[in-house]
Amino acid sequence: MAHDDHHHIENDDNFKNLNVNKGVENVQTVNSAAAQRFLKKKRKLPTVDEFFEGILKGDITLLSQAVTLVESARPDHQLVAQQIIEKCLPHSGKSIRLGITGVPGAGKSTTIEALGMHIIRQGGKLAVLAIDPSSERSKGSILGDKTRMEELAAEANAYIRPSPSAGSLGGVARKTRETIILCEAAGFDTIFIETVGVGQSETAVHSMVDFFLLIMLAGAGDELQGIKRGIMEMADAIAINKADGNNIQRANLAKAEYTNALHLFPPTPSGWIPKVETYSAIENRGVAEVWDMVKEYVDKTNQNNYFGHRRNEQSQYWMFESINEKLKSNFYNNPQIASLTEEYKNKVLSNEISSFSAAQELLDQYFGKINQ
Repeated sequence: MAHDDHHHIENDDNFKNLNVNKGVENVQTVNSAAAQRFLKKKRKLPTVDEFFEGILKGDITLLSQAVTLVESARPDHQLVAQQIIEKCLPHSGKSIRLGITGVPGAGKSTTIEALGMHIIRQGGKLAVLAIDPSSERSKGSILGDKTRMEELAAEANAYIRPSPSAGSLGGVARKTRETIILCEAAGFDTIFIETVGVGQSETAVHSMVDFFLLIMLAGAGDELQGIKRGIMEMADAIAINKADGNNIQRANLAKAEYTNALHLFPPTPSGWIPKVETYSAIENRGVAEVWDMVKEYVDKTNQNNYFGHRRNEQSQYWMFESINEKLKSNFYNNPQIASLTEEYKNKVLSNEISSFSAAQELLDQYFGKINQ
């Protein structure tokens, strides 16, 4: 029986119940044009102008790439990042920057999502950034932001970016501040900065936001003990979460306690008297009132010119912070200093020299070397 290459013996009449289809031609599984584009993209970053134009149009992919450059420690990346920031600077500043902190378990994520969805429904565009000092140790963010804020993450008008991992809180904070500029240039009119964990990070956040919101829980007595006075003093408002079910009475009691506590602090330079609100993020009750309070603050401080004055102060503060950060990293990354540091460390440990003298001698060596 004659048969060609495509004929299968199994299809012969003798094999009535078995059919074998003709094979298909060998199909290319990779789209070569797409692969070429990908390689080209990987090899060559967009130009500063392409980044800038894309960000202004609200292109989230280019915004994310630019933020990655801001967060990168590579000098060539930093160079490009700074040029992008400089171009974006005149297009930034037109947003409300809100700092959000709170005791663990207070429900920051649900609050951010409820507040964020409220803002988006009103036609706003929201970027959520985080400052996470623990990323220093883990070399990565502990946040699973996108999984914690599913509804918000699915919104086209929301952009969620976990914290950058950097060498120090100062570094993380500076990069977050630069990211704010890029997000504002991309058209985000509300920026949330969330602090993760408590401690120094509040001070860093306070220095880059217009309004500082402290999230607390009901049962005031105990929480008042647990929260640092400094953080209470920074707050422009306290929002008491989980005011639902059997908790409503306790939340109202807490509201009275916190209001009294806030009266003990000296008056704020903004002329604003910090307020206390109760709400339920889960039931989405009282969330609109929390946001109205923020808007009231912005209106008041715009009228008395404090809003712009504070932003100017913050810009100056970050200039000096950047100088400090640069000097520090320059010192520690100097190879000669690095080997000398080890030597002096051992001298201090064996009590040959005091800590202060060792520090002074190292600095003298450093300034001597760079001034030669």
